[in-house]
Amino acid sequence: MKIKTARFVISNTEVDKCPSPVLPEFAFIGRSNVGKSSLINMITDQNKLAKISARPGKTQCINHFIINDEWYLVDLPGYGFARNSKSAREKFESFISEYILKRESLNCLFILIDSRLKMQKIDEEFITWVGNSQIPFALIFTKTDKLNKKQLAVNISLYKKELLKTWDELPKLLYSSSLAKLGREDILSYIDCILK
Repeated sequence: MKIKTARFVISNTEVDKCPSPVLPEFAFIGRSNVGKSSLINMITDQNKLAKISARPGKTQCINHFIINDEWYLVDLPGYGFARNSKSAREKFESFISEYILKRESLNCLFILIDSRLKMQKIDEEFITWVGNSQIPFALIFTKTDKLNKKQLAVNISLYKKELLKTWDELPKLLYSSSLAKLGREDILSYIDCILK
């Protein structure tokens, strides 16, 4: 798939105010500071489409970007950022859950995982919740350039082993590095496959 156009459409915290659900949507979510904004910019080949911040928890709304006037890329707030107040976290959890569970045009939820870390409890819980809710999803391992090939293989193997303790089969696994521009074609090909 070739991305010809990518533009911001709307940002909000109410699912009812999202664009009319007539076009397919592909949403991206992960723990705060997993590299989501960088990944979105890398996928769309635009440096400033999604705002990047050194401060975790910068994305606090549901952000819709229209791609090629054919589908939406949706940037969701990161989960599990402790510095937010309890009421702010509960508000995030509420509208993120509502979007994921009720958005009929959501074709796939991409859950971003930091490839440098062993499975984090918060990621495991989120993946389990998404799976139990029967939401189509895929995992994208980010920051793969930070590890050598052997370390990466070991970490991915351990992750698969953990997932297979509770899952009969693995979800789609993708690998990326925004810095090295790795994984762009694989992610876009997977989206293209779903669209077709």
